[in-house]
Amino acid sequence: MTKLLENAFHEASKLPKIEQNVIGRWLLDEIKADKEWDKLFAESEDVLEHLAQEALMEHEKGKTKNLDINKL
Repeated sequence: MTKLLENAFHEASKLPKIEQNVIGRWLLDEIKADKEWDKLFAESEDVLEHLAQEALMEHEKGKTKNLDINKL
């Protein structure tokens, strides 16, 4: 465990039990969500590669235009 996480747990341990449970549930939910996103991205790698190739082909054919971020 890193020092930062250890310090966070130490500080959280000083909170009332209800707040500790809220933090615990939040942390577990975040870890679960990260794992789900990792799985979704891994499963969509072929789709993303295909979309990237399509975008490059459109760019090479001159079908794209530069994005002016100052106008967003």
